[in-house]
Amino acid sequence: MGMTMTQKILAHAAGLDSVCAGQLIEADLDLVLGNDITSPVAIKEMSKMNVNGVFHKDKIALVPDHFVPNKDIKSAEHCKCVREFAIKNQITNYFEVGEMGIEHALLPEKGLTVPGDVIIGADSHTCTYGALGAFSTGVGSTDMAAGMATGKAWFKVPSAIKFNIIGKPSKWVSGKDVILHIIGMIGVDGALYKSVEFVGPGIANLSMDDRFTIANMAIEAGGKNGIFPVDEKTIAYLKEHTTREYTIYEADDDAVYDEEYTIDLSELRPTVSFPHLPENTHTIDEIHKMEPIAVDQVVIGSCTNGRLDDLKIAAEVLKGRHVKKGMRCIVIPATQAIYLEAMELGLLRTFIEAGAVVSTPTCGPCLGGYMGILAENERCVSTTNRNFVGRMGHISSEIYLASPAVAAASAVTGKISCPCDLDEKEM
Repeated sequence: MGMTMTQKILAHAAGLDSVCAGQLIEADLDLVLGNDITSPVAIKEMSKMNVNGVFHKDKIALVPDHFVPNKDIKSAEHCKCVREFAIKNQITNYFEVGEMGIEHALLPEKGLTVPGDVIIGADSHTCTYGALGAFSTGVGSTDMAAGMATGKAWFKVPSAIKFNIIGKPSKWVSGKDVILHIIGMIGVDGALYKSVEFVGPGIANLSMDDRFTIANMAIEAGGKNGIFPVDEKTIAYLKEHTTREYTIYEADDDAVYDEEYTIDLSELRPTVSFPHLPENTHTIDEIHKMEPIAVDQVVIGSCTNGRLDDLKIAAEVLKGRHVKKGMRCIVIPATQAIYLEAMELGLLRTFIEAGAVVSTPTCGPCLGGYMGILAENERCVSTTNRNFVGRMGHISSEIYLASPAVAAASAVTGKISCPCDLDEKEM
């Protein structure tokens, strides 16, 4: 019986010729990731183990990004804990303020994630690195501690769902719309503990930033991981960002999948996830038939949509326009390098002239941490990944997940809108 991409990677990491869905394995790890919220817990647990330091100082990444720059004393203490641990163990990939970025944008940018890797991170959106043909998944802080100490982790080999991607997306349709469409189709538990594997000729029409977004939100469908095959765009990205050697794995022709779906990109429309679950999706055409949905705030950023392509799209919409009076529009480049390039391209000027505020890289508002907390009954259109009750602030607030294009257009109109709405009025 053939194996999927994910199963081949896990078999190699476990030193086995083959694995099958449901099998328990112990796999070698190529990278262990933690942030300023999850790492202190892992560090405390590791201190209880009878180990002398970490398994490999080059294979651990510590990225303070959730409450950084520190928002209060507690967050400062968490970061101090991580900083002292990194110094004590000579962690190569520890990123302090000024170097840091949102972890899932930073690590690929730094060349720390490559095809064939097995990566765990004490953050659920660690599945992002599947865009590069790696197996990456989120774990708890205790598993992170064990990973840092031993360089190994236990896994149950996941079964898989195949999404055959065909066609080419139309203007204003991006990776965010693709993954929101999929989650709306199969539900938040539709891929529970399964590998979500994307294949097909349409992948060539998705940028790397699109793929990072799609893999990032595989967890919102319950997936153990999301993964893309390695193609010319992947290899070009890797040449730009890393000199590490890597192994490309491809699924066998007779690999077994629990379900198979075909997604025609040409048929997709800008899609918005309504409160309070990512599966509660509506296309912009459906929204046009509803009563206008007024919003109070827009957030453009996060590990899902804070990359350069995302900022370019938002700036294209906001260029020559202005955020509606009474609205707040917060733009957060995902890394320092993205921030700098956006500045050199004039995107930051566009945002500021449009009446938006530009933040240093941080997860901040995505998890209701800071830099954009919602008050009672406020609504936010956000390019983040979750819209659970109270996720960004008050329990009565509402979050609408959308692409950077829809978020930027909504900032201009003060209601959920698509750039096509602006074009129709201004042409």
